[in-house]
Order: sequence, then structure tokens, then C-alpha cells
Amino acid sequence: MLTRRTFLASATLAALPPRALEAARPRSAELLLQRTVKPVVIADYSGFEFTNSGPENCVSRAFRLITEGKDVLDALIAGVNIPELDPTETGIGYGALPNADGVVELDASCMHGPLKRAGAVASLQGVRTPSLVARAVMDHTDHHLLVGAGAQQFARTMGFTVEDDLNTENSRRLWLEWKRRVDPAHYLDPKGEGRKPAPRHEKDPGLEAGLSMVRDGLIPEGSFWGTINCNGIGPNGDICGVTTTSGLAWKIPGRTGDSPILGAGLYVDNEIGAAGSTGRGEANLYNLCSFLIVEQMRMGKSPKDAGLEALKRIRANTVEKRLRNARGEPNFNIRFFALNKRGEYAGVAMYRAGETKYAVCTENGAQALELEPLLPGAPED
Repeated sequence: MLTRRTFLASATLAALPPRALEAARPRSAELLLQRTVKPVVIADYSGFEFTNSGPENCVSRAFRLITEGKDVLDALIAGVNIPELDPTETGIGYGALPNADGVVELDASCMHGPLKRAGAVASLQGVRTPSLVARAVMDHTDHHLLVGAGAQQFARTMGFTVEDDLNTENSRRLWLEWKRRVDPAHYLDPKGEGRKPAPRHEKDPGLEAGLSMVRDGLIPEGSFWGTINCNGIGPNGDICGVTTTSGLAWKIPGRTGDSPILGAGLYVDNEIGAAGSTGRGEANLYNLCSFLIVEQMRMGKSPKDAGLEALKRIRANTVEKRLRNARGEPNFNIRFFALNKRGEYAGVAMYRAGETKYAVCTENGAQALELEPLLPGAPED
């Protein structure tokens, strides 16, 4: 029924200019628009490549579960569980390349946009799916990050299976080859006495041995820095993200990179978007790039432009000679995956080298798309 009150309200709205009319729109209309967002899942290439001998990869499983009505974060974690449990993926979870002592240490973080909650674990040993332990930290504690033996004891308390060794025959073989390259005369010494730390600003022999294995084709670059970041948006506009990794191959025991650190390896703001990273974690930690990318999107930049801005920040802050190549550019690669509230997405990289693609799943299915590079060539050029 048209009453005097509704007639006057309608006339008032009709007289407003378009911009003011948009501001006066009821919140319920905004929610209605949100329900028309097309779901999207985005990840690095591991999210497309690995299936653990099953019918789905990470992004296709996550997308299917989101469209079936599952909580977005639960869906994303179910997706990354595929590469975490795949023994042929040597950069994530079970079978990942171990630290310098031959021990597999895993990191993970997750953020739930609508709940504004997060959880993470670092240097976790013995649990194949650290993403699920990170979710348990989020769900069952008021902490954001548990590390080392404390993270393992928490996992055991929560009912996770804790194993003595997450190495596979392949990861142990590669570790022994790395030790041989570092010090052929002493590589079987269990105390590792043959490996001496390199002086500051000089090349680390352990890192150089690992990179030589990449160059010789023994391990892919993506496994040397292996990580999977996976972000998604549901049909109601809810955004979540998860990152999980074994970190840098042959790392110093206890080394923790960017993956479990909120704002670095992962950041989610449900009103804006999400971003995550793979590649050199130390560069990302110094610049807190996932947070930076989300803030750039908050200021109106597209996911691609926001990601490139983060790469420019890393480039500008890389000043040590040992971290620069002959052209004076960063001698490492790093990649970012960004998604905004409208379901727009992008994958960017410092260089289009090594792992050149990223994974996306939409209503059109899972596909691998080319990363947008900031610099030409490769890190070692």
C-alpha cells in the first residue's frame, strides 16, 4: 500500500543524484549484490598440478565444496590437503624436502574473513597436514601462532596422528645428495660437522648446493621454495585463505619463512580481498607484502596492480650484494596471488621463470594461467 510516508521517501530518493542514491541504498541491497558474486578459487601452480592420484586437484576440490555450500575456509583447506598428502610434491607436507638435519618441518596459516579469526603453526614436525592444525589453533585457542614442540604437542592433544618421520624414500635420497654436494668428505657424518656457516655477505654453501640441484634438474625450483597459497571467495562474498609449506629445502633447523606469518605469507580482509605468496620468504617477511597487497586493493588498485606494487617494494628494498644478480636486480623469485571482493584475481611474479603459471577455478573449471612478471629474464641473469 502506498502511504504518505512511503511516497515521500520514494520521492526523496528519486531526487537524489546517482552518487548520493548509491550511498542511501539499504544494507540489504548490498547483501543482495554480494550474493551474486561468482565463486573463485586461486592458488599457485601446485593447486593445479598435484592430485595425489585422485580425480581432483586443489582448486577444483575447493571450488566444488564452496559451491556445495561448505564454509569457504574448510573448502580451501580440503583443497590444500591434496598436495599436503601427495608424496610426489616435495615442497609441501608429506614427502617434502627436509631441513639440514634431514627433518621435515612444516608451516601453515589460515584466515577466516567473515569470522575475523586466524591460526598458524611453524616448525611443526610429524603431522602431514599442518593446515588442519592451523585451523585447530584458530578454532580452539585464542592464539594465532604455535611453534615447534608446542605446536606438535597441541596437534597430538587435538587427536592428530604424529609420526616420527615424514620423509619418503625420495626426499631422503635428495637430502643425502645435498649433503654430499655441501661436503663430499663428511656428508654421512650424522652431526654434519663438515658444513660450516658462510661468513655474512658471502654465498651459503648449503644454498648453493641446493640451487645446483635445481640447475641439474634433480629438484624443480618450485619444490626448492615449495609452498601452496590458496584463496577463495564464496557466492555470498565471504573470503578466506590458507598457506602451507615445508619452507626452504635444507634450511637451518627452526628456520621459519613467511608462510605462517599473518600479513606476509597470507592476509585476508573480508571487505577487501586476500593475498598470499610463494618463493623467497625472507623478502616477503621484510616487506609484509600480503598485507600491502590487500591495502593497495583497499585504495582501489586491481589485484594485478596491487601485486606488482608489492614486487616493486621488494625490488627497492633488496640492497645486499649477495641478493642481487649481475644486473643489480633480485637474484630470487617470489610470487603473489591476489583476489578482491568482486571476484577479480591475478598471479604475479618477480620473474617469469621456473614456475610460470598459477591455478584458478571458476564455473568454467580449473585452469592454469600465466603469471604476470615484473622483470624480464630469470633471477640468475
